[in-house]
Parts: sequence; C-alpha cells; structure tokens
Amino acid sequence: MSTSSAPNHRMFGALLARRVPGANRPSMNLERAEHGLFLLWLAFMGLLLFASWLLWKAGAWHRLIDADPTHLTVAIVLLFIGCSLWTGQRAWVLGLERQRLDSGHIGDGSWCGQFLQGTRQPGADRGSWLQVLGEQAHGPHEMAWWLNGIQLKLGLLGKVIGFSILALQLGQMDSFDPSQSAQLLKSLTGGLGIALLTTVTGLTGNILLGLQLMRLDRFADALVADALALSLKHTEPGHGDRPTGP
Repeated sequence: MSTSSAPNHRMFGALLARRVPGANRPSMNLERAEHGLFLLWLAFMGLLLFASWLLWKAGAWHRLIDADPTHLTVAIVLLFIGCSLWTGQRAWVLGLERQRLDSGHIGDGSWCGQFLQGTRQPGADRGSWLQVLGEQAHGPHEMAWWLNGIQLKLGLLGKVIGFSILALQLGQMDSFDPSQSAQLLKSLTGGLGIALLTTVTGLTGNILLGLQLMRLDRFADALVADALALSLKHTEPGHGDRPTGP
C-alpha cells in the first residue's frame, strides 16, 4: 500500500472494516476471476438495495426525512450513493487491469504494462516506477476515503446541531407548566432526534463505504505486488535498479 494512503486507514470506518473476516486478505479468489471485484460489488449493492427496500416498506425513510429538518441525513445518503457508484466504476477499472496482467495482453494504456516496460530498461530505477504504479493503483482512492470521513463528520455536525437546539429550548423555559408537558416533551425530543438520527446515518454510511474502499485497496495491493513480482522474474543479469559500473 502506498504510504500516502496509510493515514486514511486510521479513520473510524476503515478500522471497523478491517475487523471483518477476510477484509485484510490481499485478494480473494472470487475477485481474481473475470470482473470478480465488480461482481462482488454488485452483490454487495444488491444486499443494500434490498435492505433499503425493506426500510422503505416499513416507512423508515419517510420518518427519517420528517424527523430531520436539517436534511443532513439526506446529504449523507446522497454522498454515500455517489461514492458507492464511483467505487463500482473503480472496481471495473481495477478488474480490467487485473485481467490484462493475468492474460499477458498488456498494452500501452496499462499501468502494469508501463511499469514492466520501464523496469526492463537498462539502469531503470525500479523504486520510482513502483511509486508511479502505486499512485495509479491507489491515488484515486484518496478522495473517496476523504469523502468517507465527511459522512462521519456530517453525522457529528448533526449531533451538535441537535443538542444545540435541545439546549436552546431548555434555556427558553421560564417555568414548568404541567398542562403543557406534552408539547414541551415534543419540542425537546425534536433536537434529540436530529442528534441521534444524523449520527447513526453517518456511522452506518461510513462503515458500509469503508468496506467497499477496503476491498478496493486490498485488490490494488495485490495488483501492485503481482506486477512487481513479474518484473523481478523477468529481470536480466546485469540489469537492475541502477546501471552497472565498468
């Protein structure tokens, strides 16, 4: 894994996703099949769509929108959907690159092809080429990990707003009238509902998107490792990371 992406994996969603059985495996056998990573993403999204349909049938989505006047939960859900669609597109691209590497049909537009051609040149700096390949494999994931953290921060922002509303409502109470207790409780629970709903939505989106991004990173790790192993296998005597001296 590239060093630039390491700090992102300390985020909450990534830490939880790492504890899922099999999440730390470089690449599962299913993923190494033709477009296996994309098909695995489709299966995961199918489960999420089915769960979303069950929530819609139960009326949970309507209650969630009505209970959050800040609409932060809607923003979190839309952000999750957009990032998940990008993850599917990225899974397709990585799958194509894996297919090219396994089949040996590496063209000029292939990252691994550029890496192998560059490292086979006399006096090639293998470390620099490896950094380029790592950036091509992992670089686009950086923004997705950042947006994944934004989901959690939006949830915490909703929590702060909700408790602020609750505190303002409590501060406006001059006296307690038992006849108005029902209306008072309704107004107080409104701020508490905003705090809880936005936090739960942000945490859920952060974890689910973290699972997708974790598999992308593991797949990219395996791709870089296999390309490096292939370049070392074809290294000729006298050709290395630096030119041979007289």
